[in-house]
Amino acid sequence: MSISAEPIIYAMIFVAVLVVVEGIYLTVFGRSISLNNRVNRRLEMLDKSGNREEVMEKLRKEMEQHLKARNIPIYAILSEKAQKAAIAFTPKQLILLMIGVSIMAFAGLTIGTATSIPVRALVSVAFGVGGVFTWINMKASKRMAMLEEQLPDAIELMVRSLRVGHPFASAIAIVSNEMADPLATEFGVIADEAAYGRDMGEALKDMAERLDMQDLRFLAVAVTIQQQSGGNLAEILDGLAKVIRARFRLFRRVKAITAEAKWSGKFLSGFPILALIGIQVIDPNYYDEAMQHAFFIPACLVVGTFLVANLIVMRALVNIKV
Repeated sequence: MSISAEPIIYAMIFVAVLVVVEGIYLTVFGRSISLNNRVNRRLEMLDKSGNREEVMEKLRKEMEQHLKARNIPIYAILSEKAQKAAIAFTPKQLILLMIGVSIMAFAGLTIGTATSIPVRALVSVAFGVGGVFTWINMKASKRMAMLEEQLPDAIELMVRSLRVGHPFASAIAIVSNEMADPLATEFGVIADEAAYGRDMGEALKDMAERLDMQDLRFLAVAVTIQQQSGGNLAEILDGLAKVIRARFRLFRRVKAITAEAKWSGKFLSGFPILALIGIQVIDPNYYDEAMQHAFFIPACLVVGTFLVANLIVMRALVNIKV
């Protein structure tokens, strides 16, 4: 019994693509770009340059550049996730990165496997585009989860600041200095924009739309209404923080209840593929006769369609809005 190492090589090359992309990102933009860094990126940039306007413009450009590039054919599939992840790479740099890791993957496949050149080229492009997309998706998911976790604490910090007499602009600035990233840098840009004359409610609304966060929309609406009609903003925000925490607890409960169904759908879709890989590793020639049949390719397409449809249906069934 011979064991094929090619599936393992494919997996190792894909993991290497993710590691290389992350390594390039941290090398180009420094350790402060990482969400695990204790010092928020905006403060570190201010400490290095000392120019508040320059730092604000640079961060605003990074935050808004991806939505402006939705018309680029390949990049359109990445723009929304890249926007939420606040990827500092420009769209052109991301496309060049895809090309670079695709070439790296092709070289790895050429050295480690004996597949034909067209297959290596196709798999390399899939690894390049898919690897960068997977990396961006992981960054976006982590960043959005951290923003949702931080927002109630930030609002409560603003409430305490307002109650001791600080104006709302100062409360936003306190959040940007005392909180950790990613929320600190986002609020820091808003504080800088307000200092240069931008309306606070408008800045919060733009941030909510850019990040597509419902809780931030609530905050923007509350601030806008208070600016127009008056009222005790501290009490409004205190109530909002309680509502957000209640929604967050309910969301986690729903997530726990639907976790079994989600993993069942992933397992049912992934098991045939894992079984296929396992059989190929144990006996690489097992499907040789079946591959010669005229219905082999159509059957693979049908099975693949059903597996994808299973994931979509299961996701729709457990995607409960809170």
